[in-house]
Amino acid sequence: MNTKTEQSKICKHCGKDFTINKEELSLYEKVDVELPTLCFFCRVRLHFSFWMFGKFRKGKSDLSGESLITVLPEKNRYPIYTLHEWHSDKWDAMNYGIDYDSNLSFLKQLQDLQEKVPKPHQNGIKNTNCEWCDDVWNSRNCYLSRSMEECEYLYYSYRNIKVKNSIDMTVCFNSEKCFDCGDCHNSFKLFYSRHSRDCMDSYFLYDSRNCQDCFMCWNLRNKRYCIENVEYSKEEYDKKMKLLNLSSYSFIQSLKDRFEEITKNDVVHRENFNLKTYNSDGDYLLDVKNCHNCHTISDSEDCYNCLRGLKQKSNIDANGCWYSELTGNSGSCIGGYAEKYCVWSSSRYSEYLDLCIECEYCFGCVGLKKKKYCILNKQYTKEEYEI
Repeated sequence: MNTKTEQSKICKHCGKDFTINKEELSLYEKVDVELPTLCFFCRVRLHFSFWMFGKFRKGKSDLSGESLITVLPEKNRYPIYTLHEWHSDKWDAMNYGIDYDSNLSFLKQLQDLQEKVPKPHQNGIKNTNCEWCDDVWNSRNCYLSRSMEECEYLYYSYRNIKVKNSIDMTVCFNSEKCFDCGDCHNSFKLFYSRHSRDCMDSYFLYDSRNCQDCFMCWNLRNKRYCIENVEYSKEEYDKKMKLLNLSSYSFIQSLKDRFEEITKNDVVHRENFNLKTYNSDGDYLLDVKNCHNCHTISDSEDCYNCLRGLKQKSNIDANGCWYSELTGNSGSCIGGYAEKYCVWSSSRYSEYLDLCIECEYCFGCVGLKKKKYCILNKQYTKEEYEI
């Protein structure tokens, strides 16, 4: 084996073999992160361990006693403030700074800092009436939903962008007045559908595009007035649809069973759900170029091993990162540049950050905002920092 073109490794966690190819080695060098000692799946699990999943619960702010709703557990090793308090000037994360001790593990010192600095009860900004939500951005009047941006009147949903007046939506973009859809985009009044886009006034569609007034159909393109892939006149279609009691719960359940049967036996399943991709591999890719082993990312280029991203460039092992570039081994970093080993941050030229916003040249910091040349939440001069 030529070690200049690839490297074979054994995962330190699960013991499985994995390979780092030539292109990955080049990108690791460009981003300037260490080569992984864990396989891809174990790296993803490690990143996900920093994501805040949990049941919504009521609690109180450790700063003011104000009531709040959060997914963070009741028993924490760190204080919880309301989102408004966390962004306010009522406290200063620099007050928790510690001097670096070369005799102790740096990661242990960072952990100690993480357990002291307060965290916000909710991730997101610029929301109105979205108390029972998390990881929510620029949205209003949403309930029991997570991971969304620019949504309105959205309920019981997960990971949506620009979805309005809808319920039970999962990974859907630019849609309105829809119900129980997954991976459906640019649609209007679409119900109980999967992997479809540009559709309207339809029920139970699977892998269909630009369809209107269709019912229980699959693999259709540019069709109208179809039932189980049979095309009818408008009059025939309307007559048949009037016979269906779509307001009956039991009848809908029987239709779901029929839909599941169709997806198993009749649907021609695509190799992947990629669209407008060039020299890329993975699944659920949209408008990407030179992206490899990536999943559910859009408008990105030159990335490796990335999940759930938008507008990324030259990222590697970056999960849940948006509008970021040269980001490595990080999770949920939005708007960052040259971030390494970071979580929930939006900073530049920094490493080992947790919940740091608009910082530059910081190392091992937690909860800072618009700071520069800090280590473990302690301020240094440029010269001291670069030593």
